[in-house]
Amino acid sequence: MPLNDQDRAADLDRARAVVNDAGAAGLERRPWQQSGQPASDADLVRFTAWSARDAKRADPTVMHAGLRLLASARAELDQAESALLFAARGVGMTWPQIADALGLASAQAAQQRLNRVLTRTSDPETRAQPW
Repeated sequence: MPLNDQDRAADLDRARAVVNDAGAAGLERRPWQQSGQPASDADLVRFTAWSARDAKRADPTVMHAGLRLLASARAELDQAESALLFAARGVGMTWPQIADALGLASAQAAQQRLNRVLTRTSDPETRAQPW
């Protein structure tokens, strides 16, 4: 049975709580985070992967929670990527310079990448769904 938005949000909150209880709550605040701001889902996913470094001691419940957060973390990274691409243009970088920084073959490829990221972050049918 598909979840409604409130159930999806509650599911993500439960996953965040599991990962935080596993030790992510002790992560140091990033310089860009406001005091009291929780860790991003991307940081929680990274923490989950790090916590699995010893497979014998890894907790499947924590792994499940980290996996539940993947789509949300992906959406966060898409937003960060589009912001960074706009910022690069804002400071005067050309599309060929951006393409080079991204390891892409052409300015057109860089522009197409921005368009794909913007489509994923703005279109509810194509954006990464956290469920």
